[in-house]
Amino acid sequence: MTYEQMVEVLDWAGGHDQMVRVVTTDNTIVMGVPTSVDTHITAHEVYLRPAGIDDTEIAISLGDIQMVELVES
Repeated sequence: MTYEQMVEVLDWAGGHDQMVRVVTTDNTIVMGVPTSVDTHITAHEVYLRPAGIDDTEIAISLGDIQMVELVES
């Protein structure tokens, strides 16, 4: 999956409150709803809100992601 495809899926999912499954380069799987995607060189990360945990966000470097897919609700 290309960087552009990952950012596109993350942006779309965040705008539609849709959950995604993120697979990192070390094969860790993280699921959540993107709350922000920052492609600027100084940040270069996505924040995810895990399902059922509204007061928590997880930051993942965009460079550490190998795949993103929408999760069917």
